[in-house]
Amino acid sequence: MISVINYGMGNIGSVVNIIKKVGGDCEIVSTPEEVAVAKKLLLPGVGSFDAGMDFLRASGLEEAIRASVFNGTPLLGICLGMQLLLDSSEEGQAAGLGLVSGRAKRFDLTKHDIKVPHMGWNTINVARPSALFEPCDRDDRFYFVHSYFVECDNQNDIATYTTHGEQFVSSFEKNNIFGAQFHPEKSHKFGMKLIKRFLEI
Repeated sequence: MISVINYGMGNIGSVVNIIKKVGGDCEIVSTPEEVAVAKKLLLPGVGSFDAGMDFLRASGLEEAIRASVFNGTPLLGICLGMQLLLDSSEEGQAAGLGLVSGRAKRFDLTKHDIKVPHMGWNTINVARPSALFEPCDRDDRFYFVHSYFVECDNQNDIATYTTHGEQFVSSFEKNNIFGAQFHPEKSHKFGMKLIKRFLEI
């Protein structure tokens, strides 16, 4: 059972659909009490960093998520949800959840001739074997929509890289904490494979 956290900033319907499509059970949760008893957590997100953290704090979900993760509950953050797991973001002033040491940074248009947001299909480069990826997944393609990218302080946390002008962290794994900058729910068979692996953790 995956508990999808609804804090008003995620593509909840599409996430629920892909979980069901790969044979998983899921529920939508929105209270600290529901998060506390969840077996697996998924934090989606589309929007701004500060707005996301403001809602998590005001609703009591921030501390509930932290406590659940510290107790060993697997957590997968998607897109903004991944960035909220970090210490901070150049997008705003709020502190993040601080579950993975790092920050979100804006793509530097002065260094690279690229379009921002980074939108569309791109491949991954597997940095190391992990629960969600294997070396043979290096040609898998995922759908991205983001203007900020993750920078991890600990290289051992990095699961995959992707290149858009510069190389950035497209997913990470730290113990029971996982993050994906791309959208598995929009990535067809590749996203289905990732969600299925998360179900099996």
